[in-house]
Amino acid sequence: MPVGKRIAIIMSTSMVRVIPVDKESVVNKMLTIFLTFTKIGLFTFGGGYAMISIIENICVEQKKWITHDEMMDVTVIAESTPGPIAINCATYVGYKQKGIWGAVAATLGVVLPSFIIIYLISSFLNHFLEITWIANAFQGIRIAVGLLILDAGINMFLKMKKKLLPCVIMGCSFVTTLLISLFAWNFSSVLLMLIAAVVSLVIFCIQGAPSKKGGEGR
Repeated sequence: MPVGKRIAIIMSTSMVRVIPVDKESVVNKMLTIFLTFTKIGLFTFGGGYAMISIIENICVEQKKWITHDEMMDVTVIAESTPGPIAINCATYVGYKQKGIWGAVAATLGVVLPSFIIIYLISSFLNHFLEITWIANAFQGIRIAVGLLILDAGINMFLKMKKKLLPCVIMGCSFVTTLLISLFAWNFSSVLLMLIAAVVSLVIFCIQGAPSKKGGEGR
């Protein structure tokens, strides 16, 4: 074999061995993000609030993609911004892992299972919930969903910094939300969070003012 052809083959094989390694790792990471959130979207019933506990368990405790503090922050931000809370959380986690394409993979993963299942149900079963065994199954699922939401709330409370102001705001918010649910008041949860944010900011500014003045006096 001529020397020129031999060198060309060696160079081409070395490129084949070296270049795809990074691409393969990126593809594997993207596939992992997609499959992880597909599993979350496929096996979680009850909407975004029920998904929070599952997302925290997988993304924080198992895979260590984000911290507990980041999970609490993104939960508040996701609830305050447009769109379902679970999709917003998934988008944030995916973006932190692999940028914009990670966000796309995570969002598609958490959305596709619900979309496909609802599409199939609406296409082939017009009276889906009228089937006796399915209706009974959903009664049990409702209880499980409530427990998942309660578990997410308890975990967030246990990991929250035990300061007086957060505890007071949390207690007032809980009582207000309970009254809204009991008396069916037309009051947005987003407005409730904005009120809590304003109260916290005002108290922070009042508490920070004396220390700032004292520092300037020195």
